[in-house]
Amino acid sequence: MSALQIVAAVVCLGVTAVAVALLVKTVNHFLATFRLGQPEDRGGDVGARTRTLLREFLGHTRMSRLPVVAIAHWVTMVGFGYLFFTLLNAFGQLFKPDFALPLIGHFPPFEWVTELLAWTGLVAILVLIAIRQKNHPRSAPGQDGRRSRFFGSTWWQAYYVELTILGVMACILALRALEYALEKSGGSTGTSAVGDASALHYPLTGWLGRLLDGVGVDTLENVIVIVAAVKILISFAWMITIALNPTMGVAWHRFLAFFNIFYKRHADGRTSLGELQPIRIKGEVLDFENVEDLDEDAPLGVGKVEDFTWKGLLDFTTCTECGRCQSQCPAWNTDKPLSPKLLVMTLRDHAHAKSPWLLASEEVRAAGIEKAGDEFSDATKAAVAAEQLVGPTGYDIRHPLQAYNPHGPDAVIDDDVLWSCTTCGACVEQCPVDIEHVDAIVDLRRYKNLIESAFPAELNGLFKNLEKNSNPWGLAPRLRMDWAKDLPFEVKQVGVDVENLDEVDYLFWVGCAGAYEDRAKKTTRAVAELLDTAGVSFAVLGDGEACTGDSARRAGNEFLFQMLAQQNVETLNEVGASKIVVTCAHCFNTIKNEYPQLGGRYEVLHHTQLLNRLVRDKRLTPVARPGEVATTGAASTGAKVTYHDPCYLGRHNQVYAPPRELLQILPGVEYAEMERSKEKSFCCGAGGARMWMEEKLGTRINNNRTEEALATGADRIAIGCPFCKVMLSDGLNAAIQDGKATDAVEVVDVAQMLLAAVRRGDGGGEPADAEVPAPQPDPEPAPTA
Repeated sequence: MSALQIVAAVVCLGVTAVAVALLVKTVNHFLATFRLGQPEDRGGDVGARTRTLLREFLGHTRMSRLPVVAIAHWVTMVGFGYLFFTLLNAFGQLFKPDFALPLIGHFPPFEWVTELLAWTGLVAILVLIAIRQKNHPRSAPGQDGRRSRFFGSTWWQAYYVELTILGVMACILALRALEYALEKSGGSTGTSAVGDASALHYPLTGWLGRLLDGVGVDTLENVIVIVAAVKILISFAWMITIALNPTMGVAWHRFLAFFNIFYKRHADGRTSLGELQPIRIKGEVLDFENVEDLDEDAPLGVGKVEDFTWKGLLDFTTCTECGRCQSQCPAWNTDKPLSPKLLVMTLRDHAHAKSPWLLASEEVRAAGIEKAGDEFSDATKAAVAAEQLVGPTGYDIRHPLQAYNPHGPDAVIDDDVLWSCTTCGACVEQCPVDIEHVDAIVDLRRYKNLIESAFPAELNGLFKNLEKNSNPWGLAPRLRMDWAKDLPFEVKQVGVDVENLDEVDYLFWVGCAGAYEDRAKKTTRAVAELLDTAGVSFAVLGDGEACTGDSARRAGNEFLFQMLAQQNVETLNEVGASKIVVTCAHCFNTIKNEYPQLGGRYEVLHHTQLLNRLVRDKRLTPVARPGEVATTGAASTGAKVTYHDPCYLGRHNQVYAPPRELLQILPGVEYAEMERSKEKSFCCGAGGARMWMEEKLGTRINNNRTEEALATGADRIAIGCPFCKVMLSDGLNAAIQDGKATDAVEVVDVAQMLLAAVRRGDGGGEPADAEVPAPQPDPEPAPTA
């Protein structure tokens, strides 16, 4: 061995030993930190979980929403694993420049894939670098760069990872070219185990090797040793860097994402939306009938970072800081302090800062954090000193959530951040590594609500109305049937007109909005008329119906939700409910996905699903208007329509096609899709109990969405949820006042448009608004967010 080889070997092996030791230490730190979280069983159905992992990993299904990024990332991801063999080969080249791995070193297919991945990996990382620069905050609209999905990400870490990959790919290609030149110059041993300088073995790098013709064997061998050493040092310097930075998600997700995907909520791979998870105490679902038996310090929700489950802590650590969640978040896009990405980053940094203290001995903790001296970092001391996770922080709206500040205020996350969330699920839908943001936010709200009784003042009225009269408006249950007055047919009530639901096809769950809110009553009447026209028998519960509890649960008041939900489940089971049709997306999600947690299992259909089925079965026939399109009120079909996806119908339950098919089948109506639609649809602003809270920060979400709908040129904005109808109607009124729209534009439910077309066919004309009882002001009108 030459002196160069000795020095290179000693340095590389020394750095490797340090890197491996630090990596093992950090992995142990991860395991210890995750064990601090509350227990949760996520290991069922290993086969399905494995298939989900392989599908998302190899198919990049979660990444595909940005196709160019997905392709480039797939290449670098596969290359990261496959090209590990080139790292092993580099160690051999330190000692023997013409070294090749046994068996596969000069096996042509192995060499072909190696060169292909090296070249495509080089191009791919350059593409990713270009995309990051193109989307840099300095190039984003606005003065502060908030519209960039990379706003708030840790830039030096991203640059370091990208340059590492670029350097490794360049070294691989350089080594292949040098190996070609060495073999061509006769430096090879010539044994059968070693390839020859031909296109068979160097199909994509031979041309580079030919550029080295005339270079001496000794020089080629020395350069191979140097490049191999550089490759090793780049690789293990990266390993040392990530070992010293356990919160470096842009690097650690390469390893942790496999586990996060494997342990996602649904083994079959469904997005972790729909139902919220129940409160658990030490891994067991809380039994609300025995809540009095709980320990005084039992956490109801999350008040400290260690109250999150181990999966929650894994979620935070896996964050890649890609910002896809941030780019889709309605709160962030309307200049509110909530960014799902920055929230997760903050929780991640806080968890890893606090974990050394939580893992310390009882003696050390008994002595107190201030007496611990230099044993703990400033970040650890600050994390321990933080009195609460959520509270007033005095944040800067331009940078509301950055890396955990060791000298910051007592709270880690500001109240405004927590209560800005609409639980629309855009963040969860977009996340490529399956982080469950909504569950974390609701758990934080539960603690604020149930333990600290600290929630926005507007929710007081909501909770009181739900407790007293089982509806958000606080109106008397006897008024629940007012929507059916003057209908030309009988609306059957369970317990009055029918004893059991076996006598009818469906239970029509009217919902609080459908019974009390004047705009939603029109939808309720339209659906009832369509069902009657189609010959579908149905009955309603009347005053036996109570609020499903959706808003209470998402506001964090789990006790109130349980009370309402258990009442409804008992009623539904008593009357033999099996098939239920609903008009509210929130009721649909709650009854379909959350009531099974309480023993209520039913076939639940959204009204657009049932109506679409009836049209397909020719039981309802929409007819074109002869000659022109009139506007006889909110029930007319209009000439051009766009559709707004309710979050709890679309993203949370994947119901996208039925309402669109209904609209597109309407004769003489042009359908226009908004740019943000389906899984990328923008929220109306009412979810997560925001329907009942004033929108005091930034701009209004409903105005943002309404303006997008108006940009399509549509004169009808179709919806499938009464919450959306309220919010977009208010947004339209604001646009009319600002001169951005005219009175000719209306917000209508899909059912109203279908009814208008069907009524034309039976000679009844379009249904007039006069059929609906005159609107009455609500006693306690809800502020629109």
